Amino acid sequence: MKIVATPIQGVYLVETTPFQDERGSFYRAFCDRELDSLLQGETICQVNVSRTEAVGAIRGLHFQYPPHAEMKLIRCLKGRVWDVAVDLRQDSSTFLKCYQAELSADNAYMMVIPQGCAHGFQVLEAGSELLYLHTAYYEPKSEGGIRYSDPKLNISWPLKVTDVSTRDSSHPLLSEDFRGVVL
Repeated sequence: MKIVATPIQGVYLVETTPFQDERGSFYRAFCDRELDSLLQGETICQVNVSRTEAVGAIRGLHFQYPPHAEMKLIRCLKGRVWDVAVDLRQDSSTFLKCYQAELSADNAYMMVIPQGCAHGFQVLEAGSELLYLHTAYYEPKSEGGIRYSDPKLNISWPLKVTDVSTRDSSHPLLSEDFRGVVL
């Protein structure tokens, strides 16, 4: 696993090179020893899988407020997605900045998104599946979201948006007085 820093502190892209032969491929999807410097004592306590059928569909942008803020480690197991992390941390030097990367089953990349950052993605290939590793349990009362189309974020979604859940399209736009998430 090669850990690559991004312009947003705490957001990393983990490059994994699969071993391939005539039978197929193999790669290590997670190793707490290799990722210890990123986890900083946090442990993975919940693992989720999502599948999204429609090309152009968007899920997100989601996060959890403290005391249930979570780090997420996200891999694409099938298909391709455009993955986005948004820095919502108050007093961060990259406050409201985004990092975007393609995750796919072929490139085997994993995005690491720290506490205080929102996450979302757009499906680039039908039937894409994501694996999420979380450092906190899902807590509905701590759930937060930002609208994927918020003009303050100016996210460059690569495809025309074809499908967004009612919940995700109802997330608020960032207000003028939004000062960020305090961790």
